[in-house]
Amino acid sequence: MRVKRGVTAHTKHKKILNSAKGMQHYRTRSYRLAKQGVIKSLRYAYRDRRNKKRDFRSLWITRINNASRELGISYSQLINGMKNKGIELDRKVLADLAVNNPKAFEAIVNTVKKEK
Repeated sequence: MRVKRGVTAHTKHKKILNSAKGMQHYRTRSYRLAKQGVIKSLRYAYRDRRNKKRDFRSLWITRINNASRELGISYSQLINGMKNKGIELDRKVLADLAVNNPKAFEAIVNTVKKEK
């Protein structure tokens, strides 16, 4: 007796085509192109979950640098001074302070400046 695969093949194709929903052109209609697009997008997602950490760290450093330069000290001098003073705040928290609570950030910068 032969096995008819219509139901399973249709389910499989539907799953891939639903995953390719936001894509453009024939990737939303053609199973073959949709499958290629979905595989590629999953590869990008895996890679970019790691790159996101790198991107955010870079953003935090940029924000800290801009805020600290407005107060007359460079980023590297600020981080070095904080290490010497024993202030253990990570870059995420520092960047958040620089954006949302400038007075607290200024207080940290002033404590680091007093060392010089």
